[in-house]
Amino acid sequence: MTDVTSAKSARRPHHWRRDLVELAALFTAVAVADGIANLVGHSPDGPFLLVASAVALVATATFHTWWARRHGHAPPAGTSDTTGATGATGAERADDGTPHETTLWRMRTTVQDAPGSLAALCTALASLRVDILTLQTHPLAAGTVDEFLLRAPGPLQARQLTHAVSAAGGSGTWIERADAHDLVDTPTRVLGLATRTALDAAELPLALRQLLGRCTIHSLPAVSLTGRPTGDLPPVEGVLEDTVMRLRDPNGGAITVERPYLPFTPTEFARARALVELDARLGPRIPRSQDVLTLPEGNEITVRRADQSDVEAAKAMHERCSQRTLGHRYHGPVGDADRYLNHLLSPRFGRTLAVQTASGRLVALGHLLWDGDETEIALLVEDDWQRRGIGSELLGRLVALAREARCNSVYAVTQSSNTAMVAAMRGLGLPLDYQIEEGTLVITARLDGSAEQHRSWFEQAER
Repeated sequence: MTDVTSAKSARRPHHWRRDLVELAALFTAVAVADGIANLVGHSPDGPFLLVASAVALVATATFHTWWARRHGHAPPAGTSDTTGATGATGAERADDGTPHETTLWRMRTTVQDAPGSLAALCTALASLRVDILTLQTHPLAAGTVDEFLLRAPGPLQARQLTHAVSAAGGSGTWIERADAHDLVDTPTRVLGLATRTALDAAELPLALRQLLGRCTIHSLPAVSLTGRPTGDLPPVEGVLEDTVMRLRDPNGGAITVERPYLPFTPTEFARARALVELDARLGPRIPRSQDVLTLPEGNEITVRRADQSDVEAAKAMHERCSQRTLGHRYHGPVGDADRYLNHLLSPRFGRTLAVQTASGRLVALGHLLWDGDETEIALLVEDDWQRRGIGSELLGRLVALAREARCNSVYAVTQSSNTAMVAAMRGLGLPLDYQIEEGTLVITARLDGSAEQHRSWFEQAER
């Protein structure tokens, strides 16, 4: 270490101007000291001046020591904790020190598999003051798909980003707004989705949707409601066709994943197959937790998850329900109601909550059904147990499940004369939209409270 320091000192240039300044300061100090000595020596108040000077020097030294101890460990300007705080809330500081808002973006683009292509892309983003938070690469036969999570200045528009990326060599560029959930790195997110899938078979469609981004999931059973085969099943290894992938459903049938405009990569296809294989190995399963509630009149009921093992109990409830109650629920021939139960109670198509009495009799069902990229809510309460708050309790729990699944909205389809369902939906305290057509009422509840908050969209770059 000493040799290195000596070598650095030997290479340091000699500044003769600084030496002249130091010599002039020395001469000035000597002259001032001589003047003070003459003043003290020839003045009758000389001893008093010396004492006063000593006191002043001691006071100055004491003040300096106190100030240094109090402020010696303060952070330098520009590195205080406020910088980190504003960064955590989505704000940065501009050149003049004032904070400004930032926006999270997810962007995907295809670049040539050549040295320097990624560097050119990063340089183009840096010129727009865009911070790259995460980067994933998806190798292709020709080129590489790079997926970024970006933090950009708030005023920066999506079209400006895509133009800069295209100019830097990116092609097929797509961009969408991101949120705080996207800040989790990919391995952590995949492990979390695998855990959710392992605990609940109903999570597989949701896990695929969150894994692959904005896409639509369709589950097609192997046999229709009338008992006829629905069509050819995909092979066990699945099929990847540009923006569509088809996977074999472990419960029978097929799972189709579609994404508009943005082709799936082999890496995404492999991740989706891994989740489906995990689901197949674990077999049928639902969480066995249950809640015991007391109704206003004192009767106890149990609310729990239901699956296809409850089909016979659900059919028995159908037999006890009136034609009017079944008609409000199924909007079709009442005699066909039993055919829907095996589909409705399958965890692949959604989540079902069952209400049973202390004796074990099933008296109500609440369904949260995955309908492509939308979510439907449906209720059926046995006649003798209506008007006791069971429907409202089920509806509130289903909405909570929809929020956990990050659904933006839920909708209910009923007859316009079903005032009980209308009242239950209004009791949620959420923004509602009503659509009536030929006696059929569709009520949509927005869970995010704003139509603009979680709006997602893709934009293709101009080439």
